[in-house]
Amino acid sequence: MKITRRATVAGLASTPVVSSAVAARERWDVVVVGAGVFGAWTAEQMRRRGKRVLLVDAWGPAHARASSGGESRLTRAGYGRDAVYSRMALEALDDFKKLSRDAGLPIFHEAGVLSFYDREMDYATGSFEALRELNIPVERIEPSDLKKRWPQIDFTGVAFGQYEPSFGALMARRGVATLVENFVRQGGAYLRAAIAPPKSQSELKTVTTSDGDKISADTFVFACGPWLGKLFPELLGPRLFATRQEILYFQSPAGDKRFTASQMPGWIDFVGDKVFYGFPDLESRGFKIADDSHGPIVDFDKNDRMLTAESLDMVRSYMAGRFPAMADAPLSEARICQYENSANGDFLIDRHPEWSNTLLVGMGSGHGFKHGPAVGRIAADLLLDGKTPDRRFSLATKDTSQNRSVH
Repeated sequence: MKITRRATVAGLASTPVVSSAVAARERWDVVVVGAGVFGAWTAEQMRRRGKRVLLVDAWGPAHARASSGGESRLTRAGYGRDAVYSRMALEALDDFKKLSRDAGLPIFHEAGVLSFYDREMDYATGSFEALRELNIPVERIEPSDLKKRWPQIDFTGVAFGQYEPSFGALMARRGVATLVENFVRQGGAYLRAAIAPPKSQSELKTVTTSDGDKISADTFVFACGPWLGKLFPELLGPRLFATRQEILYFQSPAGDKRFTASQMPGWIDFVGDKVFYGFPDLESRGFKIADDSHGPIVDFDKNDRMLTAESLDMVRSYMAGRFPAMADAPLSEARICQYENSANGDFLIDRHPEWSNTLLVGMGSGHGFKHGPAVGRIAADLLLDGKTPDRRFSLATKDTSQNRSVH
């Protein structure tokens, strides 16, 4: 197999490691379409198990419009009483820590994650109990102690907080790019190419690139984020909906260290009708904040990614109350991304109903990034060992009459 050049984090996004024509001449054990966090970790898990794997993406690993793109993601284990996602987050954290140790720059920042609530609620109680049972460090913190530990936050209306000190922030784009670079260095292959929607056939034997080359494999994995619905419009189009999400970064006061990762955790605010979340100033990029409410459904291929004045005004108003020292902070950056939601908020990890050699992976629903390594492991277990995933990840549970969020 001819490699056109050695992969680098910077180069992968723009330069194919194998050409489309070369990839078409080879016979692959597995072709994974989509180099976001789910696809990249699935490809890596299959490579580790001795498979000859080609990873394909239309724009590059964790590119600017991908759900795995952007600067940072929270990693936490609190998910209510149902501990499936808690276990997955804990398992995945070990993989991210190892990736971070092996990388030239940090991928995991152990800043901790603080969730705070305005009342006792089943979600908080269940999370606390589940984390204790899994031996994951968690603290319940009363308002007086919250104010002492993090005076830069105004805890008005907060009844208590729950703090997960061993979790924190993941550097998203860097993490995926580093993973793909390692994957290629250790024997995997990467191709930048768009894949056409597979045509109906009795068994999927090939996929076709935008150059017209047909790539053959024994097994196919489609982990294309919101593009899953466009590759499989009849099957997944009605079951996957992408919502527009606005992410804002603000410049903290000059010389003020209170909003850095050494003095402030990642946080989730469950007080009131909306859920806000955010990050300390990671690597001098700015204080990050976002409204977790699902935005309007959009065509992510046509959506101009411009911040709305309404969103900026809403976040400024919120920030003035909860983070008063940031009330007049200048906006330094804004990003528009998307959640690719399932109707019930759970991931999709299931075989195609007609092609037993084809796996569909996606529907991260706004909380998927932290689970990437675990999702890849579940996908590999299904494909190689026939191990059936939890039923919540099946296609059958993605009925559009459901509407439940797990995060």
